[in-house]
Amino acid sequence: MAARDKNLLDKAKFIRDFLDMLYPDIKCFLDHKDPFTLLVATVLSAQTTDKVVNKVTPELFKVASNPKELMQLPEEDLRKIIEPIGLSARKAKALKGLAERLCLDFDGEVPQTFEELESLPGVGHKTASVVMSQAFGKAAFPVDTHIQRLACRWGFGDKKSIRTTEENLKLYFPQECWLKLHLQLIQYGRDYCPAQRHVTKDCVICSWKPSMKPGDILLRKHKESSKDESMPDEVGKKKMKTNNFSSIGSSSSKYHLRSNKG
Repeated sequence: MAARDKNLLDKAKFIRDFLDMLYPDIKCFLDHKDPFTLLVATVLSAQTTDKVVNKVTPELFKVASNPKELMQLPEEDLRKIIEPIGLSARKAKALKGLAERLCLDFDGEVPQTFEELESLPGVGHKTASVVMSQAFGKAAFPVDTHIQRLACRWGFGDKKSIRTTEENLKLYFPQECWLKLHLQLIQYGRDYCPAQRHVTKDCVICSWKPSMKPGDILLRKHKESSKDESMPDEVGKKKMKTNNFSSIGSSSSKYHLRSNKG
């Protein structure tokens, strides 16, 4: 095992504890009912948002909820269904090839190894990692462009290699938290550490210091929010625009520790 930096170990421990408090019950963002529908949804999610995919997949899964049905679905019909997602021609071709491979080579079942998954059309290492972790509970840490950005900001990433970033994250975070942490990191990035218009001092993790404790931060923010609510309407409303905070212990993913969202 490679040597680990003590400062990054402390930061990793803080990140785990902090995100567990913010997002205690986070779920997979892509709607699915089994490994196959998760695989299809993940392939469709490339270069688009989960929300857009979730709007399209119900119609798709009505007519193609398994590899055989997808293989038999005319490619033109498939393209029309997934057109709102973008890149419909390329994704339709990949899905048709994926369905055929599953039917002919895997008896209609989604394989449970990285090598087999990554041999399927349209499936790269990140997609395979999502399916391995979310569908089968196998040890995997999916790293997409969002997690790559966060990892580089926080000192765990390699700007030139997502695979090196993945190795670093696996080195500093214990295996039992990978599945949940992958989702927590994505949600935190959306809520408080965006790619654009990011204010470092307003991001708890970007501003991390060894003396910081997750519980103290949440308690302080809760007190600040309570104080804002007791202020005169005009002053209180102005402050709460940047300091809105949900109840501690809530399962909501919207804690707004001075969220950067506009």
